[in-house]
Amino acid sequence: MLQRDDVAVFDCEQNKLVVRRLYEEVFGQGLIELAEQLVHPECRDLHDPQDRRGPMRVKEVATMLRLAFPDQRWEIEQLVADGDHVAMYCNWTGTHEGAFIGIPPTGKRATVPHMYLFRLNAGQVTEYAAVRDDLGMMRQLGLIPGRS
Repeated sequence: MLQRDDVAVFDCEQNKLVVRRLYEEVFGQGLIELAEQLVHPECRDLHDPQDRRGPMRVKEVATMLRLAFPDQRWEIEQLVADGDHVAMYCNWTGTHEGAFIGIPPTGKRATVPHMYLFRLNAGQVTEYAAVRDDLGMMRQLGLIPGRS
């Protein structure tokens, strides 16, 4: 964020780059420690009932996903920035090769659309909310009946 005549001016392109790096590098490439730079210490997931915060929580989730789906890919379809917010639409793809939320590997592949809304400040993510098709993912992995 830049200050100009007491008016906050947000660097939308920089904010989009932070989000892109978080998903392509931290989650996709496994550069887990980079979360310390990209995620604010008090960053929170607006949908987490346990209110776990900061880069440690992001690193925990990224590590869990990489162990369960080592070939995972995050294909970012669109990033839209407005002020201190960035919206991301992406498709996540991975093969279930490790334990996932206590579920043994199925060897099956899943592709799941995700929507995120992030808030950033000074080049770090400060909060986020996600909408994912978790039910579709469980169907694709053969964990619940229904069309995949």
